[in-house]
Amino acid sequence: MRNVTIVADDKVGLLADISYILAKSKINIDSISVEVISAKAIITIGLSDGVRGKQVIEAAGYRVENPEAIVIKFQEKAGELNKITTMLKKEGVDVKGVNILTKDNTTSIAALTVDKHKRATAVLKQYLIINESEY
Repeated sequence: MRNVTIVADDKVGLLADISYILAKSKINIDSISVEVISAKAIITIGLSDGVRGKQVIEAAGYRVENPEAIVIKFQEKAGELNKITTMLKKEGVDVKGVNILTKDNTTSIAALTVDKHKRATAVLKQYLIINESEY
């Protein structure tokens, strides 16, 4: 199983569209998590074939985040990102990139790219959008 994270404008039928695209390509959905923040849907899907899944979803015009990124949810307040990056620093994990996917007055969703993926997912378990124990 491989996770794919899609960022799209929230609309009626969005999940139906994405699940249809995957079903048409005979790609199984093993797990799914959806968060809607500030009119953006963040959909993290565990797929039987993540590489092909990413390709068909992108071909349909949807934005797919880097499959190596860790997608986290945290409070939208001063110091929260510092708290998270300090946790990673203490564990020897180097943050290579941060992409704030969406946020509102209370919550932020970000995609992190790191050098030690497995260690980072263990350290940030409480912030993960979806359980990434498959890594």
